[in-house]
Amino acid sequence: MNFPSQMYIAGELTDGASTKEVINPATENWVATVATAGLQDAERALQAARAAVPIWGATSIAKRQKWMLALRDEVIAQEDFLRSCIHYEMGKPWSQTEEDWDRLVVSLEYYGEEIARFSDLGLTDRAGTHTHRMVHKPAGVVLAFLAWNFPLLNLAFKIGPAMAAGCPIIIRPSEATPISTYAVGALCAKIGMPTGVVQILCSDSYATADAMTASTIPAVVTLIGSTKTGQHVMRTGATSIKRYSMELGGNAPVLVFEDADLELAADIVTDLKFTNAGQICVAPNRIFVASEVLKVFSEKVVNRARAAKVGFDKSADIKTGPVINAEAWTRLKRLVDDAVAQGANLLAGGDRPEGLSVGHYLAPTVLGDVSETMDVYREEIFGPIISIVPFTDETKLLEMANDCEEGGLTAYIFTQNLTRAEYFAAHLRYGEIQINGVKYDIHLPHGGIGQSGIGHDCSSLALNDYLVKKRITRALDKTTFGGLNP
Repeated sequence: MNFPSQMYIAGELTDGASTKEVINPATENWVATVATAGLQDAERALQAARAAVPIWGATSIAKRQKWMLALRDEVIAQEDFLRSCIHYEMGKPWSQTEEDWDRLVVSLEYYGEEIARFSDLGLTDRAGTHTHRMVHKPAGVVLAFLAWNFPLLNLAFKIGPAMAAGCPIIIRPSEATPISTYAVGALCAKIGMPTGVVQILCSDSYATADAMTASTIPAVVTLIGSTKTGQHVMRTGATSIKRYSMELGGNAPVLVFEDADLELAADIVTDLKFTNAGQICVAPNRIFVASEVLKVFSEKVVNRARAAKVGFDKSADIKTGPVINAEAWTRLKRLVDDAVAQGANLLAGGDRPEGLSVGHYLAPTVLGDVSETMDVYREEIFGPIISIVPFTDETKLLEMANDCEEGGLTAYIFTQNLTRAEYFAAHLRYGEIQINGVKYDIHLPHGGIGQSGIGHDCSSLALNDYLVKKRITRALDKTTFGGLNP
């Protein structure tokens, strides 16, 4: 299969200053050699985006919608190819590539509709001497850094609201998974997207990425990645006043009480941990389980771990694919081994799956008796490892669940006692609290608090990250002075 290899800059598909090989982590085979940007490529993209600001910002919502729907139609027509890009560049099981592709389709539809619902906000003048209204305007050039774990889903969360808001966007996909995003660039070229509105370039040099962030051209910098990366981007971007929208790391706790539906809890925990090899920002990391149900719950999780199919096969019912690269595998193996050395019980997995000697696979893993001193407890895991932590004291439980250096993105609660559920939901310091289930969708706000990020992906709230607000005041009587209120 011929995968796209060119960047999309200033309305053209183009080669770059250098190239990078993309390797399938499931087979360890070469997939494609893609162009990567140097400093001159990045500057050309920045200048094209700046030139597009007054044009795209002044384009009517109806025409923006037309372009977004034209891109959506191409994404729909190229479903199999786009999903194949993801399947091969990160070894993601075929069935799981559908969500990536579908979110891009939905985002281009949703934000085109949602921007039309934004309207001026009238403000009351207490003295009755003036009229006031708040209007929304495009913020300017957007620079978007994407994570590798959901290549098209992450793209969808940025390109939809940026285009709808009237902001030219420069998209920098992860060097680990650039192919599917480059394929979208090719679709932009195919439909003749206005120059500078969307640009896609990968760089395998920190210098190039930092140069774009440090530029005074971007008005908005948005990121999906780790908290550490977010901190670096904000430091680098301090050359000018910029707006930031960031979905960062987390160390999601799960609270399983004695009255929980254990089948449901085990299903959700294992689905989130073993799907996409646990490489999900909202994946449960620390599973706090009431001592009364610890044995039963652990058995259910272990059974699901052992039943999960691992591999790379387009036609097979695969649950868990590989982790992204050898470095990630080595880190995960270290977390497991260190935990066991400190007293954790290895209940399932912990190493390569039997029969898979090639590929960066870690068998679905369950650790029991995990404690606060272990790195697997302290760090965001980002792999197919379930860490079970027994508890008896609910007061201590809340303290432990909130002890999260990575920041508060998502927490999960399983209990039939709704009073208890609401109490913990109110006191857990996380941006999203999921009670007895899990739900994510384009119309639902997604974002963390503290070190887990700024702003929101998804929902109409995302548009606020790409729009500035202006107050327009008009005197009803030209002789009236409204006064100053410092």
